[in-house]
Amino acid sequence: MIAKLWSGENKLYWLLVPFSLLYGLIVFMRKKLYQLGLFKSWKAPIPVIVVGNLSAGGNGKTPVVIYLVEQLIARGYRVGVVSRGYGGKSDRYPVIVTKDTPATVVGDEPVLVYQRTRVPFAVSPDRTQAVQVLLDNYTLDVIITDDGLQHYALQRDIEIVVIDGKRGFGNGWYLPAGPMRESVSRLSTVDFTVINGANERHYLNAYSMQLVPHDAVNILTHERKSVQELKSVWAIAGIGDPNRFFAMLKNQQVDLINTTGFADHQQYSKEQLSVLVRSDQILLMTEKDAVKCVAFAEENWWYLPIEAKLTDEFIENLQIKIAK
Repeated sequence: MIAKLWSGENKLYWLLVPFSLLYGLIVFMRKKLYQLGLFKSWKAPIPVIVVGNLSAGGNGKTPVVIYLVEQLIARGYRVGVVSRGYGGKSDRYPVIVTKDTPATVVGDEPVLVYQRTRVPFAVSPDRTQAVQVLLDNYTLDVIITDDGLQHYALQRDIEIVVIDGKRGFGNGWYLPAGPMRESVSRLSTVDFTVINGANERHYLNAYSMQLVPHDAVNILTHERKSVQELKSVWAIAGIGDPNRFFAMLKNQQVDLINTTGFADHQQYSKEQLSVLVRSDQILLMTEKDAVKCVAFAEENWWYLPIEAKLTDEFIENLQIKIAK
């Protein structure tokens, strides 16, 4: 229902337009108050890179964050990451993520990024607080904040916006009538635009990104197999656009028997998932889903890691920005 409203396919979104106008006014006034200095913001002593989006829903931010961490480490930078920890709940903040931190505390994306990169990672709804705890505990050269484009309490040196090349900006309206958190005109002020799945450049300083799958990984045993070797696969995905994951599997000619899409950041239980497949079938999920299933996974549960691919030009231009 929401997808049809936000795409413009269902015209009932017009009923929500008054609320969107109010939302847009609040966004405009809040940003102005920060620009005028009436709301205080904090400047970190090292460069801060924000990876965010203009619209709600999954656009591919997390693969971009992992890509940036890996590319900057390879070039000699000491990198830390912060996030608000959407989908997690902790009794105290900030939380420094470790290998034992559950997704229920910090959210699925921080756990995923930490497991892939092992860099210092702090979670707090107040990203300034998260940056400060990292600086207190680690020697770093650059901080990446996963999401937070609209979190103006933390000043930033570089802004990267990720756009879903398939869905774009839907009907273009602010929440709740449409998917927008800020207007498309905001793109004129950011440093880089990354278009997920698009081959052509539509915007200033725009770069295409492709998501490339790796071998499938067994959640329990960590065995790796080509995803084409898996037989009788029931795929699930609790991400912003589950159909993107299912389309990737079809393009990889996976032996799919069924697919089930869940809400983004879905919390799972063993009872919920184990009934989907028999012991001779495979339950295949995204890596983001898998971090929430480790404690109760069964032997026939697998996940498919993906990797963001961008051009050398992008990372070279980013380095130039960091140096400045």
